[in-house]
Amino acid sequence: MKVDVMSVRATVLSHFEQVAKEQRKSLAPLSDDLVLVDSGLDSLCLAIIVARLEDALGVDPFNAADGDFPVTLGDFIQLYANAAR
Repeated sequence: MKVDVMSVRATVLSHFEQVAKEQRKSLAPLSDDLVLVDSGLDSLCLAIIVARLEDALGVDPFNAADGDFPVTLGDFIQLYANAAR
């Protein structure tokens, strides 16, 4: 199954916004250069996002990731886009 990068991006951003709202976190403006630790979300929020993205996109890039954990939101999105190919 081939997934469009823009579709992956929209899905990831949607989950960031939804989890921030549910967890009552103040989310920084979402941009590719946003450093994840500066996003306003904690590790629990990111874990929820990863779990939901696995359900939504059908991939878990961290299960097969050979590199480091993504630093920026752009890196995070690209990790999912690459895994969905």
